[in-house]
Amino acid sequence: MFKEEMLNKKTWAVVGATANKDKYGYKIWKKLKEHNYEVYGVNPNYEEIEGDKIYSSLKDLPKKVDVIDLVVPPKISNNVLDQAKELDIEYIWFQPETFDDNIIEKAENLGFKILYNDCVLATLIKLEKE
Repeated sequence: MFKEEMLNKKTWAVVGATANKDKYGYKIWKKLKEHNYEVYGVNPNYEEIEGDKIYSSLKDLPKKVDVIDLVVPPKISNNVLDQAKELDIEYIWFQPETFDDNIIEKAENLGFKILYNDCVLATLIKLEKE
């Protein structure tokens, strides 16, 4: 529903970014960068990935992002919602397996514009082929 709006926003945070090239946290972070998005990785287990600074939490980011892309287990997604609300971030994209019904309900109750059951990586790859 908010897919077009989100894709038009240029500043993203990938929560769950990782240096492991086999994982979606890496593939999504990298693909967004390739499409000229300003992307901030968030993962307390890394200080940097490929020379880019990685942040421990959304609160540590140097600027407000437009969209949060979640690539973490539902338990972590739940905590991120509270941080995102505090920071007044409007858009949240839930990658597959990052949410459950309670988290979607919470996100809706908090007033976020959300997208789920869709993958930003697949979307960007599809755009490359058009």
